Amino acid sequence: MENKKGKGRRKIPMRKIEKQEDRYATFSKRRKGLYKKASELVAECDVDIGIILFSPTGKPFSFFHPTTDAIISRFQNSDMQLSPNTCLVAAHARNRVNQLISRLEELDTIEDAVIAQKNLYDEVIKTRQRGWWESIEQLNADKVTEFEALLNNVVFHMNNRLNQLENGASSSKM
Repeated sequence: MENKKGKGRRKIPMRKIEKQEDRYATFSKRRKGLYKKASELVAECDVDIGIILFSPTGKPFSFFHPTTDAIISRFQNSDMQLSPNTCLVAAHARNRVNQLISRLEELDTIEDAVIAQKNLYDEVIKTRQRGWWESIEQLNADKVTEFEALLNNVVFHMNNRLNQLENGASSSKM
């Protein structure tokens, strides 16, 4: 077996993207990646974080945790104590983020269970034996004729039985 290098994750040289549309798309994807990493950092390390970005078109974007005021106040003077109101708002924001994280974990667990159940169901569907009614499209002309005769025979016997029951019911009334 030859030793081939895959085209998996590779280092991309850092340079300005020349095509404007590509630059906008890359900015959008990278911005989402930064926000995701920032929220993971908040969840894992319980830190305060703030990010301010300007898009290539000049539109501002920001990510702050717990609040904008708390981050800016700490950035301007790290020794300064936050006001009680700012502390209360920050504590509420942290609590809400923790609630959302736990809800997300619950939903992930439910999703995993549903996926496992779906896979099990798909496996059962694959391995079960098909009934004749599910594969009728695959019958050839002889089989269709044979099946039609079988159905006609069933209808004939059912009509006979119905007539017998009707005759029996009408004779018992007299």
